[in-house]
Amino acid sequence: MPASSPSLFDLDPPEPEKPVKAEPTAAPAARPQALATPATAPTPPASTSDYSASSIEVLEGLEPVRKRPGMYIGGTDERALHHLFAEVLDNAMDEAVARHAKRIEVELDAEGFLSVRDDGRGIPVDPHPKHPGKSALEVVMTVLHSGGKFSGKAYETSGGLHGVGVSVVNALSERLDVTVWRDGHEWRQSFSRGHVLGPVEQVGPSRKRGTLIRFRPDEEIFGVGAAFKPARLYRMARSKAYLFRGVEIRWKCAAERITDHTPEEAVLHFPGGLADALIERIGEIDTVTPTFAGRVERQGEAGAVEWAVTWSPIGFGEADGFVSSYCNTVSTPDGGTHEAGFRAVLVKGLKAYGELINDKRAAIITAEDVIANAGALISVFIRNPEFQGQTKDRLSSPEATRLVEQLVRDPLDHWLTESPKQASTLLGFVIDRAEDRLKRRKDKEVQRAAATRKLRLPGKLSDCTRQAAEGTELFIVEGDSAGGSAKQARDRNTQAILPLRGKILNVASATADKLRANIELSDLALALGVQPGARFNIDDLRYERIVIMTDADVDGAHIAALLITFFWRTMPETIRQGRLFMALPPLYRIQAGPLSEYARDDAHRDELMATVFKGKKVEIGRFKGLGEMMASQLKETTMDPHKRTMAKVTVPDAEAEIEDLVERLMGKRAEARFQFIQENAKFAAADLDV
Repeated sequence: MPASSPSLFDLDPPEPEKPVKAEPTAAPAARPQALATPATAPTPPASTSDYSASSIEVLEGLEPVRKRPGMYIGGTDERALHHLFAEVLDNAMDEAVARHAKRIEVELDAEGFLSVRDDGRGIPVDPHPKHPGKSALEVVMTVLHSGGKFSGKAYETSGGLHGVGVSVVNALSERLDVTVWRDGHEWRQSFSRGHVLGPVEQVGPSRKRGTLIRFRPDEEIFGVGAAFKPARLYRMARSKAYLFRGVEIRWKCAAERITDHTPEEAVLHFPGGLADALIERIGEIDTVTPTFAGRVERQGEAGAVEWAVTWSPIGFGEADGFVSSYCNTVSTPDGGTHEAGFRAVLVKGLKAYGELINDKRAAIITAEDVIANAGALISVFIRNPEFQGQTKDRLSSPEATRLVEQLVRDPLDHWLTESPKQASTLLGFVIDRAEDRLKRRKDKEVQRAAATRKLRLPGKLSDCTRQAAEGTELFIVEGDSAGGSAKQARDRNTQAILPLRGKILNVASATADKLRANIELSDLALALGVQPGARFNIDDLRYERIVIMTDADVDGAHIAALLITFFWRTMPETIRQGRLFMALPPLYRIQAGPLSEYARDDAHRDELMATVFKGKKVEIGRFKGLGEMMASQLKETTMDPHKRTMAKVTVPDAEAEIEDLVERLMGKRAEARFQFIQENAKFAAADLDV
């Protein structure tokens, strides 16, 4: 079943696991390390008198945001940078959804300032009753958890929250200027890094109305040279125009900022809403039925649902299907309760139609079958939505599930019954998916059960509990110590652990008798459920993925090279069919106060020091091996499918070149390795600063 897709045109999706070409290489010699001898005796612990009331720091105003931006916008990377725009744009969209604004103007100028203007009511500028001497505008821009959306009186539904979103933007901007047209006058106020540069000023009379926010991100937070990407901003603005058909968004960008095909100017207005968005998304792809789309508002109270969905027999591009969801025009890339309601109503509706036409096969349908080859967009508008985290990646409001099921069910039933031919075609298509799923599951269970009965599984194998091979992984780890940490960090349902003792046999230079007699490699083959060599059958594999997980040092690289050589020489189909992976555990942990990051190698460490930790006092810890890592650290960095990055071992088209490389580096001819070392010595010398 496809995962929830990130926004169709919104923020870029999280980085997926990146397939990286990994080839067998000769392991370089370990580098000698000097032992540091302390010149003086260790400093005794400080007394308790050093920890007093003066040690307690109180962060005021927007200081907490600048101290820990990750708590508010999810980090300081490019995605977080563009989240600033999302927060400001959300507030303008809330005015449009509330029917107070019809037009939003977005402009990125030559100096890197981003402006968002709406023709709504304008942020109030009168004195705030609970903050003497401050206008409501200043409170909104400088005080967290202030705004006009908490009570629900000013907005029935909203995505952004003035005082949470826009005050955070203010805190993380080098400069931010606000212009308000309200009550027959124009008002202005400026800020820098969250601090007021002067009181709100009445510029003069004006018949305009609305709010203009112009800001530039702070390089102290996002790094030198950090700048908005026009293409990304344009996608986000276009997404908002699709999500609310009653708004017109005018886009403008300085020509010198554009490096691709992003237009300098554009008017974004889509009367068809999500139906138009889906048409653009799928392009010319063949579909099983016409698009099922609609919009329904709840009678008598706030709440609305808009959707568009279709099915394709061949999938959509690189994915079999996708679901992009939104709440109050905010993208929810991790899905949530509104997606759950949409899946449920599609399943119930198709099952009910199956009963209506007396097709008993419809009873086997699940959400997985319905969504498997579907392309869907779902948008809900609800009062007081609950999100997981400030960046609103997942909706958790239980009300959204009920709202979607209630408002979509009748239109779905009518759509099916009004066109029996297309409804029967869709039902048959989904039933075929269900029958294929059940057949695959049965075949996998039979294969796995047969293999388990025949095999003498190695005693040191910690197997997973799932019977079918689909979705399972075998981690081949270096040593019992690392195996212990991996067993604690794993998902017992899908992840199995097999520890190996040190460096395995080099199969490229070993005789057939040595290979057959090697216990470590025999245990590995038994755990996989296959026979190496000519009798190898990839359908016998007991796991969907094989993951080599060794230490992030030269010894670990050598063991990984030996294992890759073993798979290439004895069961190459595991590599050709993309079943072999390499885990990428970190070598360093860098910490500055509560901020911590992991670095894969020296180059990654230097990159983090120059960006994330620039100018900060840091502590750098080096992991001597996987066994030294706590189970929670190993899970977070290397084993959790939602957070890890892995390298897929791949083979180029010219397989003969790979065979030649393996023979040169791992084969019996020592003179070939010596020649390779001579040819590449300059690279090693450069790496060692010789």
